[in-house]
Amino acid sequence: MKMPLLRLKNLLSVSALCATGLISATSVYANDMRHEDENSDRPVTVAVIGDWPYNKLLLDNAHLLSDSVNEDVNVSRLIHVGDIHAGSMPCTSADILPPISLSNPGYNQKVYFQFQQFNKPVIYTPGDNEWTDCQKSKQFKSGDPLKELASLRSQFFAKPGLTLGKEAQVLSQAQHFDPAYPTDAQFVENVMWQQGKVVFVTLNVPGSNNDTLPWADTFSNPLAQTQEVAERTSADFRWLDAAFQMAKKEHARAVVIGIQADMWDPAAITATTNELSNYTPIVQKLADLVEDFGGPVLLLNGDSHVYGSDQPLADQSSSTGSIHHTQSVPNLTRITVQGSTTAPSEWLRLTINPRNNQPFSWENVAYCTDPSVTCQ
Repeated sequence: MKMPLLRLKNLLSVSALCATGLISATSVYANDMRHEDENSDRPVTVAVIGDWPYNKLLLDNAHLLSDSVNEDVNVSRLIHVGDIHAGSMPCTSADILPPISLSNPGYNQKVYFQFQQFNKPVIYTPGDNEWTDCQKSKQFKSGDPLKELASLRSQFFAKPGLTLGKEAQVLSQAQHFDPAYPTDAQFVENVMWQQGKVVFVTLNVPGSNNDTLPWADTFSNPLAQTQEVAERTSADFRWLDAAFQMAKKEHARAVVIGIQADMWDPAAITATTNELSNYTPIVQKLADLVEDFGGPVLLLNGDSHVYGSDQPLADQSSSTGSIHHTQSVPNLTRITVQGSTTAPSEWLRLTINPRNNQPFSWENVAYCTDPSVTCQ
C-alpha cells in the first residue's frame, strides 16, 4: 500500500522536528497506515531469500528466481537477508577509487539490476560477504570494509525510505533516528514497515562474529573497526526497540525480524574458537524485547546456507539456548533460509495470519537454476 506523497512529507517533517525522537515518527507512520488499512487482520505473504546470487551462473540465470516469485500473486514483498556473492569471490563496488586491482567492479550493479526485475517491493539487508569480509585473503583482499559498506549504501539505498524492486515506502533509520544519537543517521539499510497487524524490521547484523574478526593486513584498523561495531550495534538496539514499541502501540499480533547473521551457526558452535560471542548482547536484547512483547516473533536469517527452523531460546539447557545466556523465550521462532548454492534451489514462502494463535506458516518453493531443466 502506498502512502500519499503529502502524508509522507508530513511524516518526515514530524520526524525532523519531534523532540522525542524516533518512536514519535514511527507512531505517526503507524497511525497513518492503520487508518488506510481496512483489512488489518488479513494474512500477509512474503518471499524470503538469502545468499543469492552467489556466483556468475546464478546471476546469469537470475530471472528463474524472479519469474518464480513474480508469478505468485499472493506474495506482497521480497526480503533478502544478505550475501549477494560468495565468500570466495572478490568484492565488487565500482565507485571506489582508486579501484583495487583484484576487485570485480560491475558485479553489484548487475545484482541491483536483477533486484529491479522483481515486481514486488524488495527489502535487502547487507551480508558480511559484501563488506566486512572484503579484506580477507579468500576474497582476494579486494575491498576496504568501510568503503564497501558506503558503496552499498550509495547504490542499494540511494532512495532512503523506498524499497528496491517495485517502489514502496518503508521507514529508514537514516530518516527516523533519535536526535540524541545523530550517528544513527548513517544506517539507511535499517528499515521498518507495517502490514496490517504485522510489524517487520531489518537490522544490519553481519556474519564474522558481528564484524569483530580482525581486518587483515593493510586493512587492519582496530580503532575504526571497534567504532564501526559499537555504533552499528547500538543503532541496531535502538531500531529494534522502536520496532517493538510500534508493535505494542499498534497492537500488532506478530513481529518479523530480518538479519544476515546466523547467531547460532552450527559450524561456529562446534568450533574450538568462539565466533558467536559478539552476538550475545544482541541475542540478550532480543530475548528481553520478545519476552516483553509476549506475542509471536519470527527471526529470519541466512549466512549458514542450509534451511532450518527452530525455537532457539525456548530451552535454556539446549545447544542453542545455552550459548547466549538468556532466559527461556518460547515465543521466538527462527528460520534460516536456504542458500542459493545448496540443493535444491528454493525460496521461502512465508505467510503470517494474525488471526491465528500461531500465525507463522511457511513452505519452500523450488525453482530451477538450470535453464535447460523444467521445474516440476
